[in-house]
Amino acid sequence: MPKPPSRRNKATSAASTDSTSAGNSANEDISQQVDPGSATITVTAVEVPELTEEEQRDRLHLERRVERAFFEAGKALAELRDRRLYRSTHKTFEEYCRSRFAYTHRHVNYLIAASNVVDNIIMGTNGSQNEIPDEMGTNGSQNEISDEMGTNGSQILPTTERQVRPLTKLEPSQQQEVWRQAVEQAGGKVPPARIVKDVVQRIMERTKVPNTYQIGEVCQILAKDNPELRGKGGCWGIVNHVGEFSCTVRTWDGEYTVGLQYLKSYNYLPAECEHMRVICDRLSRVYSGGLEETVKSLLQSLGKLNRPYLTAVEEKLLNVLESEYGAEITP
Repeated sequence: MPKPPSRRNKATSAASTDSTSAGNSANEDISQQVDPGSATITVTAVEVPELTEEEQRDRLHLERRVERAFFEAGKALAELRDRRLYRSTHKTFEEYCRSRFAYTHRHVNYLIAASNVVDNIIMGTNGSQNEIPDEMGTNGSQNEISDEMGTNGSQILPTTERQVRPLTKLEPSQQQEVWRQAVEQAGGKVPPARIVKDVVQRIMERTKVPNTYQIGEVCQILAKDNPELRGKGGCWGIVNHVGEFSCTVRTWDGEYTVGLQYLKSYNYLPAECEHMRVICDRLSRVYSGGLEETVKSLLQSLGKLNRPYLTAVEEKLLNVLESEYGAEITP
């Protein structure tokens, strides 16, 4: 007797038929779709609201704060140094800057010198400096640049320290003239450091003064407004290298490369120069040891002699120091 058909098979067959039908329908839909390569994508435009007047003022103010950052840093560092505001935590200004800001001595000098150049550029145009309130709403003790940094009315001002670094080698009147020429070459905009450097080079070549100093000559260091020579003004030294625009001078506490405009010859006789060389050697040997502040002060005073000899008392004091610190006298 044959078995009745299975209901399960019918259900499966029906499901299979529905699946096939659905697959065919899907294939039919795909075949009717447009080629993706030629499809058009509709993007809804999003309107960007314009800045309000207040936002425009805020943006300009913040941009100028960024632009004058190096200037404000230089002025602040100079005041910290001059007022010795680091003295409660650090022995020296160099140590303080290295610990507090991770600034090298050279970088600090660059910032301070750059801020002085900007001051000079403003003075050359306006005849006087403007002041702006500090962050606490009161005027600081230092002169600061106006809020028009970068576009001070019709005046174009530096925005980075590197733009003014080449100017630090020049006299104030030359700094103003070089900056004016650099702005002209930049089409009335803030000139890049490259343009400033090129203008400085041309002026130095045009006003080049031959270096007449000789090795062994005794010169006095004139610090003037050069931050790298701070504390060395009035010191005498022995020229041991003659360059095109500078000399390397050895003093009681080391060697320094000094521009010609910061040197003045004592015009000593050859025998006097040799005698001063011997004194310099003696001072240097004493200085090489660990010294107390009193001893350093004495060496510094001897390092600023404006005569080619030691007095009898100075000779005795130096002999005592040489004996104390094991420095032998060179005949």
